Amino acid sequence: MALVVALFIVQQVSVPLTKPLPTSTPSSPSPTSTSKASATPTITPSVPSTPLPTLPSMPSFPTTMPTLTPAPTFYPGEVTKYQNQTLTPIYEFTNEFLQTSINGAVPVDASTYRLTVTGLVNQPKDYTYNQVLDDFQSHEQVATILCVEGWSATILWQGVSVSDLLNQTGVNSRANTLIFYGVDGYSSSLPLSYVLQNNLILAYKMNNVTLNADTGFPFILVAENQYGYKWVKYVNEIDVSNDSSYLGYWESRGYPNNATITGTSGSTTHTNGIPLEIIVVSVAVILLAVAFCLIFTRRYMRSSRIGKNNDKSIKVNCFTICGHSYS
Repeated sequence: MALVVALFIVQQVSVPLTKPLPTSTPSSPSPTSTSKASATPTITPSVPSTPLPTLPSMPSFPTTMPTLTPAPTFYPGEVTKYQNQTLTPIYEFTNEFLQTSINGAVPVDASTYRLTVTGLVNQPKDYTYNQVLDDFQSHEQVATILCVEGWSATILWQGVSVSDLLNQTGVNSRANTLIFYGVDGYSSSLPLSYVLQNNLILAYKMNNVTLNADTGFPFILVAENQYGYKWVKYVNEIDVSNDSSYLGYWESRGYPNNATITGTSGSTTHTNGIPLEIIVVSVAVILLAVAFCLIFTRRYMRSSRIGKNNDKSIKVNCFTICGHSYS
């Protein structure tokens, strides 16, 4: 009997260890409890008695890119007209000119630059950039450069005469050709007689603006009435030669050595080789002669003293003056 009672007591003591915990969730779980709740409790934040400060709004960003200010069209001091002639803007000239450069824009240091005049001369010369500008007379002329690719530009050029440079060195009687070399390795030639007769210049300004690396600084040969490949830029040497068959950069690649543009003379147009000035003067003389003939005829035909015979005489005289016959 005692054994049965003992077993019953042991069974009652072990019940709390084997029974599951109650399913009801306590309102305030004990912090020492190691059991987990069956559902996560919802925490309601307390509302402060005073409102929170309002944060500043973020700046709005543009939805499109801002419009960039275009670069200036003209250079400072650039002229657009000269003696009623409209000049090509430098920026337009540069856009085309750089495409024909064999090495693109070539920067040249004016402080170390030298212009050499050599070859068949009595006394070779070396000039600094400033010496060329300061020691020689400046010339201005409007000339049009015409490229074989079809574009052209009418520019006011300012520079020094090639003949003035040659006068300082003297030229051997055997010389017949001038070869112009550029810093970029480019070269071309022209007959000596052509350069002297047309008073070609080495320009250091265009449209009143000093040349830069894009436009041929320090000097460009203004080869008037010659196609663009004769207009050597970045000139640093003039070789006085007797090699009339010398082929420059493009000439050695198939371009004709004679690049003279027929039908033009500087900014004056020619027609069939006849200068425009001659055509204008001739037309003016003819018009004056015709006007004189008409006035002469009307004056005497209105006169009541002139008879039929005199009228015929007048017509004969008019025919002699004007070269026209009357029916």
